[in-house]
Amino acid sequence: MALNNSYDARPVHQETAVGAGVQILLLALIGTTIGMGPAGWLAGLAFAVATWAVLSRALQRSGLRSFGAANRVTLGRATLVGGVTALVADSFQDAPPVTLFVGLTAVALVLDAVDGKVARRTGTATPLGARFDMEVDAFLILVLSVYVSMAMGPWVLLIGGMRYVFVAAARVWPWLTAPLPPSTARKTVAALQGVLLLVAGAALLPHAVNAGVVALALGLLVWSFGRDVLWLWRTSRVATAPAVPEVRRALVAG
Repeated sequence: MALNNSYDARPVHQETAVGAGVQILLLALIGTTIGMGPAGWLAGLAFAVATWAVLSRALQRSGLRSFGAANRVTLGRATLVGGVTALVADSFQDAPPVTLFVGLTAVALVLDAVDGKVARRTGTATPLGARFDMEVDAFLILVLSVYVSMAMGPWVLLIGGMRYVFVAAARVWPWLTAPLPPSTARKTVAALQGVLLLVAGAALLPHAVNAGVVALALGLLVWSFGRDVLWLWRTSRVATAPAVPEVRRALVAG
């Protein structure tokens, strides 16, 4: 039985290894094209190793025997995000080529709309796949906010950091971990973050216009998170409210 399990799991882990290899190949192509410095290489390699390690561990825990087409799309998108991460890290020394930066980011954003459709059409949607997709999205937004903040100021980091602050807050207030109802508005706001940050990062518009674009992204994100937090808080209050009358009736009866 142990041999069969290891055989079934082997293709899944091979795919994560292939993903790491493709990531290193992409970094090599970028490095030879633009002459990437040590910071870019270190950031890109760290992203590749971290993605491989975390994803391999998650796959082992989930027990999935097939990686799935949708996860392959997400893994390809993660590879592009690793390239963007290397470019942003390298930009602290030299500005990256705008065409390359925009190209990698744009393809990663477009693929964000593909993996979900592939999962639904092939019937391979899984909690792991949804989490993988979410983490890749969140990290790309964080990296883009770091890049834009170098021109706009540290306030832009609120966009990339908001989701991680929410996750940290959920450790203190467990009611934040309750499942949220599906929301088209939430998905739209999340998708717009990458697009708006890319528009500002491309620096093709006047500085004031780019600042307005980023401010719009931040405003929409604050509204979206605020609405969800309020819903979660109200839901947690309603869930605990019925216990109070029961206690009072018990005291009266006693």
